[in-house]
Amino acid sequence: MPPNGPPSARLQGKSGAQRKLCEGGVLQTQRDQGLRPGLTTAERERTKELERENRELRRANEILRKATAFFAQVELDRRPR
Repeated sequence: MPPNGPPSARLQGKSGAQRKLCEGGVLQTQRDQGLRPGLTTAERERTKELERENRELRRANEILRKATAFFAQVELDRRPR
């Protein structure tokens, strides 16, 4: 079996999980080379990075919202009546 043969030849004799993993790698390589539609590896990594950053910013905003509400309440409680 040649290492650079067609995908179907390389996948013969592989178990189900191995075959699926190999097929996924072949498909992703084809996307990276522009031979198949879909996100490239770099685009997928960038998307994951942006999603992670988005989660962190949402968490930070929630903390700031709660801190603002807390300190606003403290300030109201300090004012003479």
